[in-house]
Amino acid sequence: MTDFTIASFNVKNLIGPSEEYYRFQEYTPEEHAWKQDWLADQLLSMDADIVCFQEIFDESSLRAVIAETDLRGIASNETVIPDRTKRYHKRAIFRHLAFAPYTDAGLAFAPNANDGAPGQRRPGVAILSRTGFVGTPEIIQDLETPLEIPFQDLDGSDGGSFRISRLSRPILKARIPLGDQTITVFNCHLKSKLGEHPRPDGAAFAPESDLTNYDPVGRALGSLRATVRRMAEAWVLRGAIVQELRAGNPVMVLGDFNDSENAVSSEIIAGEHPFKNYAWMLRHDAESRNDRYTREENIQITEDIQAMRLHSAEKLFVRKSLRDMVYTSAFGGIFESIDQIFMSRHFLPEYSDRIGEMEYFSVLNDHLTDGSHPEAPYNKLASDHGQIIAHMRLL
Repeated sequence: MTDFTIASFNVKNLIGPSEEYYRFQEYTPEEHAWKQDWLADQLLSMDADIVCFQEIFDESSLRAVIAETDLRGIASNETVIPDRTKRYHKRAIFRHLAFAPYTDAGLAFAPNANDGAPGQRRPGVAILSRTGFVGTPEIIQDLETPLEIPFQDLDGSDGGSFRISRLSRPILKARIPLGDQTITVFNCHLKSKLGEHPRPDGAAFAPESDLTNYDPVGRALGSLRATVRRMAEAWVLRGAIVQELRAGNPVMVLGDFNDSENAVSSEIIAGEHPFKNYAWMLRHDAESRNDRYTREENIQITEDIQAMRLHSAEKLFVRKSLRDMVYTSAFGGIFESIDQIFMSRHFLPEYSDRIGEMEYFSVLNDHLTDGSHPEAPYNKLASDHGQIIAHMRLL
């Protein structure tokens, strides 16, 4: 058996000191040192074999955090792990306390194709793997064929279309060797809920961004644009997932979905839930009221859907623990999970051909403060996301 842990970590704007990432936003050397210190402590506490990072502006800053984590982990080992001269050095507790440095780990970084000049930077994503990678990780962002989503009005006439040729942030796909298995891991950071407000030609800013002339309808339209883009990105990710599943590959999808597990965008990524029985449904080509799917077709349809579904690690944990205790985001009095770990049925305990299963799910969220809390503005250097870790065991 092989145990491994896999985690998602939105670090919140990791970049070097004195570098303007968004307009008028940068870290002083002291702020950057504090942030690097905090990130290293979190990464050490997570001690995950695979970590999917979001909001990475440059690879060197992430490598510096990993190097600092290793220094602290090695120092901890020297303090708490007994050497072979101690008769108790083989006790199981010390295997759990020991930190395995990332010295020989693989790191894949996907810069954002939308990245711009200082003040107009856009972050990418990265995957850290203690067991390295099989082949070269792939970046999905610029679409070879633009995605054109046609609409049809209720009367059947042309309803226009929505088109994207590039995702707001890259999706990073990596095949990772674990024991006798190779697992395909996707790391994503979907479009946020912040509204998209186009700036008219020649204008200094979008009219909707002028809060002194508040436009509630225009800002609502901006939220609609962001939502449609997020769902389109989820569909692109879904296509890549299905390609792996059809090839028979176990899949895990991690990242900042910017939506809860029950949101439509998350459901697009996970795939549809099968009905209990398709034999009572009218066939797609029905010619009479009794023209329904057969029992054999019901079995086939159910299997076809189940084979392509992903399952939420958080939901599997809640089902096992009988309690809902997970949140990764807190803002305006709302505590919710927008960071997710989804996995194919290869890891479901009830699946006969499973290759492993999740033993535990943990979240580091003590650092989160509600955005409406008076202290929240002063916690800007820590991440505004909780870190989630799935503890897996391969059979």
